[in-house]
Amino acid sequence: MNLSQNQWVKKQKASSASIILDVRTHEEYAEGHLLDAKLLDIRNPVKFMEGISALDPSKNYYVYCRSGARSAQACQLLKQKGISNCYNLLGGIIEWKGEVISE
Repeated sequence: MNLSQNQWVKKQKASSASIILDVRTHEEYAEGHLLDAKLLDIRNPVKFMEGISALDPSKNYYVYCRSGARSAQACQLLKQKGISNCYNLLGGIIEWKGEVISE
C-alpha cells in the first residue's frame, strides 16, 4: 500500500509491531536514514531475498528508499513472500520532512 508521509507516520506510530525498512544501498543509508530503520539493500538481490525470508510476517513493515520506486518494488516482493502488511513511503526520503540520522 502506498502512503503519503503523514499517513505513513500516523500508521507506523499507531502500530506496536512496526519495523522500518530502508531498501537503499549502504552508501545511501550512511548519508542519512530514518530513526530505527533497518537496512535491507534491494540492489543486492541475494542478501535482500535472504533478509526478507527472515522477516516476521505478523509485523507491519514501513518501507522507503530514495524516491519511492525501489520501496514499491520491495513491497511487491514482500507480499510475494507472504508479508501482507507492507507500506511504501510515496516520494521516499528525498521528500521526507522529518528527522534524518547521518552516520
